[in-house]
Amino acid sequence: MAKFIVPKEIHHGLGSLERLKDLKGKKAVFVIGGNSVRKNGSLECAQKFLAEANIESAVFGGVEADPSIDTVYKGAAFITEEQPDIIIGLGGCSAIDAAKAMWIYYEYPDSKLEDLVAPFAVKPLRNKAIFVAAPSTSGTGTEITGLAVITDREKGTKYPIVSHELTPDVAIIDGELCVSMPTHVTANTGLDVLSHGVEAYVSNIADHYNDALAKGATDLVFKNLQTVVKEPNNLEARQTMHDASCMAGMAFTNVWLGIVHSMSHQIGGTFGIPHGCCNSILMPNVIRFNSKVTDKYEDLAGLLGKSTAEDFAQEVSNLRESVGVVGSLKEYGIDQKEWEAKLDTLTENAMKDPCTLFNPRKPKFEEIKAILQACYDGEAITF
Repeated sequence: MAKFIVPKEIHHGLGSLERLKDLKGKKAVFVIGGNSVRKNGSLECAQKFLAEANIESAVFGGVEADPSIDTVYKGAAFITEEQPDIIIGLGGCSAIDAAKAMWIYYEYPDSKLEDLVAPFAVKPLRNKAIFVAAPSTSGTGTEITGLAVITDREKGTKYPIVSHELTPDVAIIDGELCVSMPTHVTANTGLDVLSHGVEAYVSNIADHYNDALAKGATDLVFKNLQTVVKEPNNLEARQTMHDASCMAGMAFTNVWLGIVHSMSHQIGGTFGIPHGCCNSILMPNVIRFNSKVTDKYEDLAGLLGKSTAEDFAQEVSNLRESVGVVGSLKEYGIDQKEWEAKLDTLTENAMKDPCTLFNPRKPKFEEIKAILQACYDGEAITF
């Protein structure tokens, strides 16, 4: 028996941010990143729509990329002072992830990060507020998932908080919010969508419901990512990539992810490499590794007129290259001595990451280490 969990309401399509007018409540707190949603007018529009519904609003800003637990604490204190009955994550995935974690601390102030990272450890939410997510990047699918990734800067580690309690109540998938994304962000977040579709499709608990969404999202990425990179003002392609992100998110929040993300969480937390970039470097070798125990990559290859897992791994590499993303961790600029010094720790933490539990092939320590090293060097594995 399985469950399929998604937000109660999903509003999608160009201009769907206006559906904020349908919310019921007295006060909302927006959690945003830098100034992008201020500059592009998204925040002003969102606040206007709430005002039309007679909902007051306040704003907590300054959430950084790879949001830290310290930022979460500050945001939770702000939200506690404001006492909203609606929390809205508006902007990139970092703002929404941080808002989810702040939501936990708003409702359970004594929570500890080390306890929350245990799978499904979050206590029942919605005692004080509901959660709304309106993403401005087409990447993580966090607007649809029960996942938030928070970084402990002192330890240099990303911690995924995994719980269906974190699934937003309302998701707004409006491609107009994405038009101002820089080219490199469009490329990296789009490759992140691809990694979600692919990993969800081969999850060891995959089912027919999630397979359809994961495979469909993968197909949409291959057909549209190059277009949005080359034509950033193409609203139809923007909306399609936004839909793909949401679809992949619906899939992986129910069947979770694999070792691409287990490794990427560690590398990103330690070296600051963009998540989608890191995922796209790791993905071809993980496809090769997992193809020894599943034939589902052959299904995905068929979307592209190909037939084998190796064909599909090559197509992922080709797409990554076509949108201007580097092909190895060394090429990204990670220092070799620093890499070698931290490789065992990266491997150990990847083995402990919750995503490893859902990988189709159970990895050994030395296998994860070898995949990491091959991806650093830009080489293909054969085991």
